[in-house]
This record gives sequence, C-alpha cells and structure tokens, in this order.
Amino acid sequence: MTDPAAVARLTRDLTSAVKSGSLADLYQDLHRVPELAFQEHRTAGLLAERLSAAGYAVTGGVGRTGVVGVLENGDGPVVWLRGDMDALPVTEKTGLSYASTVEGVMHACGHDMHVTWLTGAAEAMAAARDAWSGTLVVIGQPAEEGGGGAAAMVADGLHDRFPRPDAVFGQHVAPGPAGLYSHTPGLIMSASDDVHITVPGVGGHGSRPEASVDPVVTAAHIVTRLQTVVSREVSAAESVVLTVGEFHAGQRPNIIPAEARLALNLRTQNPKVRERVLAAIRRIVEGECLAGGCPAPAEVTMGAGFPATVNDATLDEQVTAVHREVFGTATVIDFGPAMGSEDFSLLVPAQVPYDFWFVTSTSTEAWQAAPGDELGEKLDAVPSNHSPLFAPDLSVLVPGVQTLAAAALSRFA
Repeated sequence: MTDPAAVARLTRDLTSAVKSGSLADLYQDLHRVPELAFQEHRTAGLLAERLSAAGYAVTGGVGRTGVVGVLENGDGPVVWLRGDMDALPVTEKTGLSYASTVEGVMHACGHDMHVTWLTGAAEAMAAARDAWSGTLVVIGQPAEEGGGGAAAMVADGLHDRFPRPDAVFGQHVAPGPAGLYSHTPGLIMSASDDVHITVPGVGGHGSRPEASVDPVVTAAHIVTRLQTVVSREVSAAESVVLTVGEFHAGQRPNIIPAEARLALNLRTQNPKVRERVLAAIRRIVEGECLAGGCPAPAEVTMGAGFPATVNDATLDEQVTAVHREVFGTATVIDFGPAMGSEDFSLLVPAQVPYDFWFVTSTSTEAWQAAPGDELGEKLDAVPSNHSPLFAPDLSVLVPGVQTLAAAALSRFA
C-alpha cells in the first residue's frame, strides 16, 4: 500500500469537486421515497442512472433489484464498494422537510445515506481516472434489513459474472457525534438468527378454559423462561442478546385460540455460544409445551440469519491509517464489536479480505442536547438506527464519500 499520507492527499484532491449540495439533493430525494426490501426499483434506477452517466458498465436486476457497476481503468487490483438500499416498515416522526412520503415506510437505518455515499464515491473515482489504476466495482445491494439481499445477489451470479475482488469495503451510518469513524480489527458485528415458534393448543370458549389447552399461557411461560438463558446459561464474559420481538395469538377476548406464535432474535459473537443458546431455546419450548399439556410438539424453525462480520485485521489497519490521515487521528476510534448484524460478509467471495466501519452522524445540536456526560449515556439518549426519529446530519455527506474513496485508493494507489 502507498504511504497513508499520500493516499490521504489523493483522496482530498479526488473529492475536492464533490458538491455537498448535489449529494444533499440525492439524499433527500431517496429519503422522501423509501422502498422496502426487494422493492427498491426507483432507488436502483437512480443509482444505475448515475453510474452509467459516470462511465460504468451497469447491470441491473442482480438478485432481483441489485445494481452492479464496473469501471475498468487499466491494470491493477479489483476493489468492490458496497452500499445497501432498502428501507424499513417504520412510520417517520422526524418532522424533516424531506420526510418520507410513503406511509409506514422510512429510511430509519440510513441506507439512503449509504446509496448517496456510494454514488458520490463512484462519481469521484470515475472523474479522476488518471489518478489510479485497476477495476472498481460498485454494488447497490437490496434487502439487507430482512436478510436475503446479499445471498440473492450471490445466487444470481455476483461472484461469477463480475470481476473477482482483491478487497471489499462497506460502511454504515451510526449514532454518535458527527465526525467520528469507528474501526475495529477482527470481529465488528455479531451473528444474528431469527427463530420462529408455533405453540399448539386446543381452542375453545373463554368461559370454559378447562375444555381447552391455552397456548397463550404456554407461550407466555416460554417468553418468561427465555429471559433466564442469557443470565443463567451464558458466561458473563460472552456477549449475547436474546429478544422476543413478536407474540401473536387470538382474535377475540372471549376465544381461546388454537395456537400462539412467537418470533425471537438472537445475537451472538461466539459460534459455540450460539449453538448453546439455540439448544436452550429448543429445550425450553419443548419443556413448557409438555408442562402446558399441548396436544402436539411446538414447531421451532429458523428464519433469516447473518454470520458475524469479521474484518481482515491487516486490511482494517491499512484503511484506518488512511482515514486518520484524511480526517485526523482523534476522529478514528474503536467502539469494539457491536451487537448489531449485517449480511455484508455474505456478499464477499471466500478468502477475500474485507473491511467494514461506522460513520457517526448525530448533529452537534442533538448531541449537545442529549442528557448525560459519558459517551455511552449520550448514545443511549440520541435517536439510533431503526428509530422513527433517526435523522443523520447532512454534514456527513462528503466525509462518507471520502471514507469509501480513501479505502479504494488505499488498494489502487
């Protein structure tokens, strides 16, 4: 890799023509019209149009709604830059002038910012072809939120139809005082598993519970018992989160339903701990169903899941050094592994190093107004990803372009 200071100078030169106003227009447009997983047709079209205008060979419909742009620029390494495109089923409450116009849908995780950063970096790299040599592949990925987007692109030939990368880069907008860049070598994001449980019962009249088998009671016991898994079956040295996110049963207050349904989400950072917790979930469900007299065993099925995101330590060290030169040493920090999860690593071909980092985005005003004196206290107080109040500050538009461009140039230069 070229000297980090030299890459930083090249990054600043390359991105000096990036106009924050143009980026803001694109970002606000994307924010106004969010699209759910595998429905990102308009978003994909806007990205494809900008990439094509910049000189990329563009392929749409990869993995249903994914976009891949390839810019061949002489001999050299192949670098992939990835940004995800989908929104969430969240009703926006930010009050922004460019708030979502789609009822019940919002870019509450900041993927509109990711697409904007990706577009800006792609255009900046294309406009400065004489400054680098190699092949840049820009990927707009669908359906990160519900899982399946990265896997769908791979199943549609992403690894075979496009140049194989020597390195893959991605980033995520995050809460925190705008102007920080969080790098973690090795494990940076946790594995995620969704678990669906159907508890069978015997339906009946609410006035005669003795003639029924109430699955609501059994499901409630399961929920309660699950709270002991992390506290009593997992070492305090391990990081595990087990959340019951859905509980569905019945339609009328005077009818005992024939079944109850639960949906859980498990976050782990250790594969052995993951297996232990999944076994505990199955054991608890089986035991509570026996205790409740259920007429049949409960159904336990695995839903969407992401593996842990584990950065290549050497690659992360190189990109971190460049980011320190671009933004200043004090701005690059290590928050440590997050309990959040991503399907980013599923997009990467086997044995290819990758690096993923966070860009903080809370406005100065919001950060200063948040209660608490410590970083952790303030992070808990400001709107975070998936909140209906999540609103990244526009000041991070250009820096987010520079982070991606700098990472790419660290391999090309």
